[in-house]
Amino acid sequence: MNSADVRHRVDTLNTMIQQGRIMEAMDEFYADEVVMAENDAEPTVGLEANLERERDFVNNTQWHGLELQEVVVDGDTSMVRWWLDFTNSNYGQRMAFTQVAFQRWVEGKIVEERFYYSPTPVEE
Repeated sequence: MNSADVRHRVDTLNTMIQQGRIMEAMDEFYADEVVMAENDAEPTVGLEANLERERDFVNNTQWHGLELQEVVVDGDTSMVRWWLDFTNSNYGQRMAFTQVAFQRWVEGKIVEERFYYSPTPVEE
Protein backbone atom coordinates (compact mmCIF):
# COMPACT_ATOMS: atom_id res chain seq x y z
CA MET A 1 0.00 0.00 0.00
CA ASN A 2 1.19 3.49 -0.75
CA SER A 3 0.81 6.49 1.56
CA ALA A 4 -2.38 7.70 -0.17
CA ASP A 5 -4.06 4.30 0.32
CA VAL A 6 -3.00 4.16 3.96
CA ARG A 7 -4.21 7.74 4.49
CA HIS A 8 -7.64 6.82 3.10
CA ARG A 9 -7.85 3.80 5.43
CA VAL A 10 -6.71 5.89 8.43
CA ASP A 11 -9.26 8.62 7.67
CA THR A 12 -12.08 6.07 7.39
CA LEU A 13 -11.00 4.38 10.63
CA ASN A 14 -10.87 7.73 12.46
CA THR A 15 -14.35 8.66 11.22
CA MET A 16 -15.75 5.40 12.56
CA ILE A 17 -14.07 6.03 15.93
CA GLN A 18 -15.59 9.51 16.08
CA GLN A 19 -18.99 7.97 15.33
CA GLY A 20 -18.59 5.58 18.27
CA ARG A 21 -18.25 2.55 15.96
CA ILE A 22 -15.02 1.33 17.57
CA MET A 23 -15.83 -2.39 17.63
CA GLU A 24 -17.02 -2.36 14.02
CA ALA A 25 -13.85 -0.49 13.03
CA MET A 26 -11.67 -3.11 14.71
CA ASP A 27 -13.35 -5.86 12.67
CA GLU A 28 -12.74 -3.92 9.46
CA PHE A 29 -9.27 -2.44 9.98
CA TYR A 30 -7.31 -4.81 12.23
CA ALA A 31 -5.50 -7.94 11.04
CA ASP A 32 -6.12 -11.30 12.71
CA GLU A 33 -2.50 -11.28 13.94
CA VAL A 34 -2.57 -7.67 15.22
CA VAL A 35 -0.26 -6.81 18.12
CA MET A 36 -1.48 -3.91 20.30
CA ALA A 37 0.10 -2.30 23.35
CA GLU A 38 -0.29 0.68 25.66
CA ASN A 39 2.85 2.71 26.34
CA ASP A 40 5.61 0.23 27.25
CA ALA A 41 3.26 -2.48 28.54
CA GLU A 42 3.39 -6.03 27.22
CA PRO A 43 1.39 -6.30 24.00
CA THR A 44 -1.90 -8.09 23.50
CA VAL A 45 -1.55 -10.43 20.53
CA GLY A 46 -4.30 -11.42 18.09
CA LEU A 47 -7.55 -9.82 17.04
CA GLU A 48 -9.78 -11.88 19.34
CA ALA A 49 -7.80 -10.97 22.46
CA ASN A 50 -7.75 -7.31 21.44
CA LEU A 51 -11.49 -7.29 20.70
CA GLU A 52 -12.12 -8.60 24.20
CA ARG A 53 -9.85 -5.95 25.75
CA GLU A 54 -11.42 -3.17 23.68
CA ARG A 55 -14.98 -4.36 24.36
CA ASP A 56 -14.29 -4.09 28.10
CA PHE A 57 -13.05 -0.52 27.61
CA VAL A 58 -15.96 0.54 25.37
CA ASN A 59 -18.65 -1.02 27.60
CA ASN A 60 -17.33 0.79 30.68
CA THR A 61 -16.64 4.23 29.19
CA GLN A 62 -18.66 7.43 29.21
CA TRP A 63 -17.23 9.96 26.76
CA HIS A 64 -17.05 13.67 27.59
CA GLY A 65 -14.92 14.64 24.57
CA LEU A 66 -12.94 13.21 21.68
CA GLU A 67 -10.97 15.35 19.24
CA LEU A 68 -8.86 14.24 16.30
CA GLN A 69 -5.88 16.59 16.31
CA GLU A 70 -3.39 15.35 13.74
CA VAL A 71 -2.67 12.51 11.31
CA VAL A 72 0.73 11.70 9.82
CA VAL A 73 1.22 8.98 7.20
CA ASP A 74 4.54 7.80 5.78
CA GLY A 75 4.44 4.66 3.64
CA ASP A 76 2.87 1.85 5.68
CA THR A 77 3.07 3.78 8.97
CA SER A 78 0.57 6.21 10.46
CA MET A 79 0.43 8.24 13.66
CA VAL A 80 -2.79 9.73 14.96
CA ARG A 81 -2.94 12.28 17.76
CA TRP A 82 -6.19 12.40 19.73
CA TRP A 83 -7.40 14.42 22.70
CA LEU A 84 -9.52 12.16 24.93
CA ASP A 85 -11.83 13.01 27.82
CA PHE A 86 -13.72 10.13 29.42
CA THR A 87 -14.75 8.33 32.57
CA ASN A 88 -14.17 4.59 32.65
CA SER A 89 -15.73 2.70 35.55
CA ASN A 90 -12.72 0.34 35.66
CA TYR A 91 -10.40 3.29 36.37
CA GLY A 92 -12.74 5.12 38.71
CA GLN A 93 -12.25 8.74 37.74
CA ARG A 94 -12.52 11.04 34.77
CA MET A 95 -9.38 11.31 32.64
CA ALA A 96 -8.38 13.82 29.96
CA PHE A 97 -5.17 13.57 27.94
CA THR A 98 -3.50 13.48 24.55
CA GLN A 99 -2.86 10.06 23.05
CA VAL A 100 -0.77 9.16 20.01
CA ALA A 101 -1.58 5.93 18.19
CA PHE A 102 1.33 4.50 16.18
CA GLN A 103 0.05 2.11 13.51
CA ARG A 104 1.75 -0.16 10.99
CA TRP A 105 -0.36 -1.33 8.03
CA VAL A 106 -0.08 -4.40 5.77
CA GLU A 107 -2.55 -5.00 2.93
CA GLY A 108 -5.07 -2.49 4.32
CA LYS A 109 -5.07 -3.80 7.89
CA ILE A 110 -3.31 -2.70 11.06
CA VAL A 111 -0.81 -5.34 12.14
CA GLU A 112 0.80 -3.31 14.93
CA GLU A 113 -0.57 -0.50 17.09
CA ARG A 114 0.92 1.10 20.17
CA PHE A 115 -0.72 3.91 22.14
CA TYR A 116 1.41 6.53 23.89
CA TYR A 117 -0.18 8.67 26.59
CA SER A 118 0.08 9.88 30.15
CA PRO A 119 -3.38 9.70 31.78
CA THR A 120 -4.32 12.83 33.66
CA PRO A 121 -7.18 12.81 36.19
CA VAL A 122 -9.69 15.63 35.80
CA GLU A 123 -10.25 17.62 38.97
CA GLU A 124 -14.02 18.06 39.33
